[in-house]
Amino acid sequence: MDSMMLKPGELCDASIGSGCGKAKLTTLQQLVLGILAGAFIAVGGAVSAVVSHSITNVGVSKFAAGAVFPVGLMLVVICGAELFTGNCLMVVPLADGKINIKEVLKNWVVVYIGNFIGSILIAFLVFEAGVFGLSAGKLGGVVIKTASTKGNLSFGTAFASAIMCNFLVCLAVWGASAAKDVISKLVIIWFPIMAFVTCGFEHCVANMYFLTAGIFAKSNPAFVRASGIAPDKMIDGSHMVQNLIPVTLGNIVGGAILVGLAYYLAYKYIPARKSSEVSNNGVSK
Repeated sequence: MDSMMLKPGELCDASIGSGCGKAKLTTLQQLVLGILAGAFIAVGGAVSAVVSHSITNVGVSKFAAGAVFPVGLMLVVICGAELFTGNCLMVVPLADGKINIKEVLKNWVVVYIGNFIGSILIAFLVFEAGVFGLSAGKLGGVVIKTASTKGNLSFGTAFASAIMCNFLVCLAVWGASAAKDVISKLVIIWFPIMAFVTCGFEHCVANMYFLTAGIFAKSNPAFVRASGIAPDKMIDGSHMVQNLIPVTLGNIVGGAILVGLAYYLAYKYIPARKSSEVSNNGVSK
């Protein structure tokens, strides 16, 4: 009887196969699937804000947001879509020599653009649907406050937070690939994503939604008043860039190095090197 899950060592091979498949997608496929992933993550962001905005206890509010946000990555994994942060794991087939750096960078750039388009689309639709008017405009104020807070983070804080975020996100993606049934995949995804949202770590694709939503929301004076944010701290385009640069870089470090390359080193590089040494020496170590 086949095991219901892949073994840890087998996940590296699965990641190599997955990364090679991503590299073979056409540019248009990568863009369309990137738009879908951005939309899925944005839906998770929108739902998390609705659920948590009126809860006064900080811990409970953060946990409530974390409990529902995983729907975004669940849709990405189960329905199929291209998410920049998850695609940081393409460094595994890159390190194994199965794909080249040009293929990786092309995928990252196209998917990143697609994720941004999808995030903006959902932010616009949620705003136009009147969702931010919930609780007499309190939600709109929270949306602006969230975006402005993110936009005013220092480079170092945003970078460190982003490393932690994609460390957890890529562990969720890596772990989900171990499961062979949908329910197990969903359970594996839920815990790490809940953890990153509850802790408030920075995710570049989620922030594409949160920052854009804040810019849309600030067009409503009532939402601006409800936010209580000073004019010089109010979210704008420069704040978006100020956030996304360190967060994107941190996400790459957290996912590509702390997860992808770490597991490649443990399950591919070191065993291969040991095997080579044994072969060269003609004796078992």
